[in-house]
Amino acid sequence: MASHTDVLLPESIREFLRCRILRPLLRLLRGGVTPRRLAWSLALGIVIGINPSVGITTVLVILLAWAFGLNQVASQIGAHAMTPLHLILFLPFIELGVHLFHTRRLPLNRQQLEHLSHHPWRLVRDIWQWEWHALIVWTAVAVVVMPLLASYIRRALVLLMRRHRTLLRSNPTLPSSD
Repeated sequence: MASHTDVLLPESIREFLRCRILRPLLRLLRGGVTPRRLAWSLALGIVIGINPSVGITTVLVILLAWAFGLNQVASQIGAHAMTPLHLILFLPFIELGVHLFHTRRLPLNRQQLEHLSHHPWRLVRDIWQWEWHALIVWTAVAVVVMPLLASYIRRALVLLMRRHRTLLRSNPTLPSSD
C-alpha cells in the first residue's frame, strides 16, 4: 500500500529532495552544526531565496551568512530550494510595491510593452523603481518571517534528530552508544 507521500510526490522528486536537501542537512547535523544554527542558516537562505531580484541571490546569501556566522552550505540549500517559489512570488512582490507606493502599474500587455521599448531611459527608471519598491516590501516580510521560520525549522530538526538517531551517527552500521 502506498503512503500519502508516494501519491503526492513522484519517486524522482522524492529522491531529488533526499539527495539534494535532506542528506546534506543531515551531514551538517552529524558534523556538529547545532539545530539552532542550522535553522537560522536555512531560514536566511529561504528568505533570501524568495527576494524579488534577479541574479543576486547566491552572492547575497554568501555575504549575509558570512556576516552572521551562519552555515554557508545550509543557507545555499535553503535559497536554491526556493527557486520555484521565487519565480511565483516575483510579480506579487512587485505588484505590492506598486500598490503601496502608488507607482505606475507594470506593463503587461503588448501595446504597453511596445510603448516602453521606445523609451529606454523611462523603461530603466520604471524597472528600477518597481524593483526598489518590491525589495522594500520583501524586507518587511523577511523581518517578520525569518525568526518564525528559524523557530519552526529548529523544532523540525530536533524532531528529525530524535526520530532518526541512526542517520546522525558518523557510521550508521555501528551500534549506538546511547
